[in-house]
Amino acid sequence: MRKIDSPPPGFEAMEGARVFDYGHLELAAAFCRRLGLKELVDRLVPTRMELSPGLVVQAMVLDTLSGRSPLYRLESFLAGKDAELLLGEDVPAEAFNDTNVSRSLDAVFNAGTSNVFLEIGAKATLEFSLDPSTVSYDTTSTSVWGDYFLCEGDDPAEGPAVTHGHSKDKRPDLKQFMTELLCVERGVPIFGAVLDGNSSDKTTNNKLLTRIGSIMKRHGIGIGAFVYVADSAMATQKNLEAVGDNLFITRLPASYSACGAAIAKAVDSGEWTDLGELAEHAGKAGVRHAAYKAHETNVELHGKSYRAVVVHSDNHDKRQRKKLEKQFAASREELESAIKKTGDVYHCEADAVEAAGRAEKQTSRFHRVEASVRPFQARRRGRPPKKGPAPTKTKYALELEIVEKGEAVERRETMAGCFVLLTNVPCEGELSMDSAGILMTYKGQYGVERNFAFLKDPLIVNDIFLKKPHRIDALGMVLVIALLIWRLMERSMRAYVNNSGNTLPGWNNQRTDRPTSFMMSQAIRGIQGVLTKDGVRFLLIKPGPRPREFLQALGLHESAYTDKCSKCTPIIPEKSV
Repeated sequence: MRKIDSPPPGFEAMEGARVFDYGHLELAAAFCRRLGLKELVDRLVPTRMELSPGLVVQAMVLDTLSGRSPLYRLESFLAGKDAELLLGEDVPAEAFNDTNVSRSLDAVFNAGTSNVFLEIGAKATLEFSLDPSTVSYDTTSTSVWGDYFLCEGDDPAEGPAVTHGHSKDKRPDLKQFMTELLCVERGVPIFGAVLDGNSSDKTTNNKLLTRIGSIMKRHGIGIGAFVYVADSAMATQKNLEAVGDNLFITRLPASYSACGAAIAKAVDSGEWTDLGELAEHAGKAGVRHAAYKAHETNVELHGKSYRAVVVHSDNHDKRQRKKLEKQFAASREELESAIKKTGDVYHCEADAVEAAGRAEKQTSRFHRVEASVRPFQARRRGRPPKKGPAPTKTKYALELEIVEKGEAVERRETMAGCFVLLTNVPCEGELSMDSAGILMTYKGQYGVERNFAFLKDPLIVNDIFLKKPHRIDALGMVLVIALLIWRLMERSMRAYVNNSGNTLPGWNNQRTDRPTSFMMSQAIRGIQGVLTKDGVRFLLIKPGPRPREFLQALGLHESAYTDKCSKCTPIIPEKSV
């Protein structure tokens, strides 16, 4: 914020006005207003505080998306911003002090953070016409540096237990809490919650499956009308029972014998359906995508039959490749040790031939022995004669070579490139999918994992500073709301590109058909506006061509920088993007 020393011509009456450098936060605020975020939170979180929880939540969401200001300095963040344009009310920055923010987080927790976000997610589905026919679920861990003794003892503090657990950050020395997300359209969260740090994915899947019907009902979709997608942690007896009549797709763990049997059956049959390169996006020119093929079969688990899609990828997982190399090396070493006991020179041809036969019977999993007998002349014992050649006799050398079993190696390599997708989605009729559809739907799980990178990005989310677990729970809800706004903005831009066929400015002055919210945040910077004493705003410099392109793709007008009531117009994809 800075004051105008000498007003521009024609603006003499605006002496004392303040000038702000606007950017993407004002656009994010327009998405918050379309969502009705402030009003929703205020309705769901009853309080008598002068500063409403809705204002605090929206301020924290925008602070999160700024990526530069620690969330515990909300007051200083707003001191340099046009707070009225961001929040819709002219509230002084001093009101967002640590005491008021903490009280708001307490009120949000008492109202039930998961219930609050469930309502927000349902409003997002309605306002932005999200497609809830496929939902993806996953969890991640967030490590913290504090001791959090409040979570220990016979009477632990309210909120998620911050404790040691399976660290997905590979920091088992640190305590942690977990975050769960339920997303649609490959990454837009419609439900989320903070969980105990020692929560198991198998258990969290089960808890969510017991309430998935009521969650999806809030989004206007009934049981059996959507597909639940999760990773292999879902494939347990209790979870498969909890699925009920809902449709699901998950990965069958290798710990099930049925997984190996299904893969072996597919490989041995040789009957594959070629799916080709199933990349969702073309990517860079010259970059080769993995090619897939599939084999359909059925497996029986816990007394019930399921559809199993065995998928082979020609892009072997690196860990699988290392595992294969170890198996092949062990197979060779096994034979090398066995043939060391076999003699290499024989006086009798029959003995040599017999030894060769015995050697060729030596075999390991991936190797066999090829033996051959080579006769040669060896000098006899004794002193050689003074004249003439030394007397010789014919001996027989046994030559052994370890060679791969071609079919066995090829079979194992093919099996290593396979995984099994378990599902009850029908092959025919309503909501049916073929093998390619099952695979593409499961591949959409990457969107949830991409969200976890957002939630842990130090430029987006600073170190967790809260010491009370229930406030971490409330902060977790704020972060997921910020993620929702970020993904809705990205969805709008990609829908615009998909619907219009136009591209948007990307990195290095190149056009892109895969715009991201971060690209947009870097392109829209330094928009200058004037805030008068009466709350009337004027743009000093109108947005340039690049910002205008992004404004159009976001369903916004330049009035987003002057009108505190401006809302985005949702751009709905005409087809999947």
